[in-house]
Amino acid sequence: MIIMLMIFLATIFALSAVVMLLSSVLAKKTISDREKNSPFECGFDPKGSARLPFSLRFFLIAVIFLIFDVEITLLLPIPAILHLSTISSWLVTATFFIFILLLGLYHEWNQGALEWAE
Repeated sequence: MIIMLMIFLATIFALSAVVMLLSSVLAKKTISDREKNSPFECGFDPKGSARLPFSLRFFLIAVIFLIFDVEITLLLPIPAILHLSTISSWLVTATFFIFILLLGLYHEWNQGALEWAE
């Protein structure tokens, strides 16, 4: 049993090493591709100062997206597990989550966080 496990692990490591070696040999890295290989961070210059201020609107939109994304991931499994409970309990749960989602959307809209231009 131990010998089979050792052979299995050795095979995995050898296969990983072969794949990494092939990828490094087949990759075309030239000096002319330096701009394509440099990181692009939302319009910021990657070689500039890291202490430059960024748009607060961009941050707010990202936070709003994360909040609504979590709400959607909580709603997605409801149809798949509907048969495990009564329809009325899932209807109340889904309605509650949708109400919270709409309430948050109304609040963000009322506060002006969804307006891109003034």
